[in-house]
Amino acid sequence: MDACGTAKRVGVPFTIHSDAPVTPLDPLFTAWCAVNRQTASGRILGPNECIEVDDALRAITLGAAYTLHLDHLVGSIESGKFADFAVLENDPTDVAAETLRDIAVWGTVVGGIPRPASQQNN
Repeated sequence: MDACGTAKRVGVPFTIHSDAPVTPLDPLFTAWCAVNRQTASGRILGPNECIEVDDALRAITLGAAYTLHLDHLVGSIESGKFADFAVLENDPTDVAAETLRDIAVWGTVVGGIPRPASQQNN
């Protein structure tokens, strides 16, 4: 696990990510891990390294784009950027941090066109 809490406290930009294909590609689970740092047995690893949900969401979106020097094109919803993003069933800032990984993905918007997950494989 990364020392995200320390990075945040000292002002170092950071991102969080999976090691796909070794680990599943699941950004909400990755964010959940950074927020909760909880093992399968319920133990919290390095509670001082936990970050807030807003910080985790930034790390998997704009933080990742910044690290790749693509933040002028992607990573946030702004005029002039690509209109590509995931649409979630719940607002991750309105659910308990423990349930962040359980939020369903409704679908995506790619190039400004909504695509429900139910139609993604058609």
